[in-house]
Amino acid sequence: MRILFYTASWTTESWLRNLEAVLPGAQVRVWQEGDNDPADYALVWKPPAAMLRGRRDLKAIFSLGAGVDAIVQLGDALPQGVPIVRLEDAGMAIQMAEYATYAVLRHFRRFDEYEALARAGRWQPLEPYDKGAFTVGILGLGVLGTRIAQALAHFGFPLRAWSRGGKDMPGVSCYAGKDEFDAFLHGTRVLICTLPMTPETSGILDRTNLSKLQRGAYVINVARGAHLVEEDLLALVREGHVAGATLDVFREEPLPPGHPFRAEPRIAITPHISALTLREESARQIADKIFAIERGEAVTGVVDRTKGY
Repeated sequence: MRILFYTASWTTESWLRNLEAVLPGAQVRVWQEGDNDPADYALVWKPPAAMLRGRRDLKAIFSLGAGVDAIVQLGDALPQGVPIVRLEDAGMAIQMAEYATYAVLRHFRRFDEYEALARAGRWQPLEPYDKGAFTVGILGLGVLGTRIAQALAHFGFPLRAWSRGGKDMPGVSCYAGKDEFDAFLHGTRVLICTLPMTPETSGILDRTNLSKLQRGAYVINVARGAHLVEEDLLALVREGHVAGATLDVFREEPLPPGHPFRAEPRIAITPHISALTLREESARQIADKIFAIERGEAVTGVVDRTKGY
């Protein structure tokens, strides 16, 4: 079995050790420019187009992370008929739920404000928010969004979710499609974005849509930086329509030192750590799917190229 590997990060050696443990006997090689030798599978994160162009020998292309937008965007460079397989959870959903729950509770309990008061030397209890009016809306109800909703349900927040095709989840008011998008936004106090990155969702968190949220709304983005029009959010925070935000993803990463988000105390930033890929669990999942394909069995997590996820 010949496996072609590429990741645009510093974790190559760790990945190779994990793959060696779960794919004994496989020939794993790191792709380099000009490598056109045959391969059975490609395991990639943010691959260059030259790596995959014309590779009709591949049985599948596996993403080493939760998102597949960096693969799908290669378009015509992708070999036709070769399935793209995404990671399914592999320990990321619980991390995402932890992050989102923390951000919601921190805002709901007004801890940012209490920290500012403490720094100013003031002892001042604040009026609690009304939980019944503190509706949390989850934009995207896939594996990650569903796990976040399950975590937040424990605290009794009114929950709603929007998805493209429509979902049904007990205890969550579900909205679907373009016709119900505005209604979803209008009733939302805290917006959590977990959408996949597609041409349709790029820039979806812009002034027009963020202005439809309740005044004093809070924004949490754990999906992709390109979902958010950064200057629009910043303007709405400064105008007071949006109370603040917790952001883990950005259009440019690392976030530049002089970026205005860094100087805005109402916007909390983290360096894309809301759900880190757990390599051991991910390598095992990929190996299990490769073995299934070798046995002629169908696997889950195959990407619909027309949808982009």
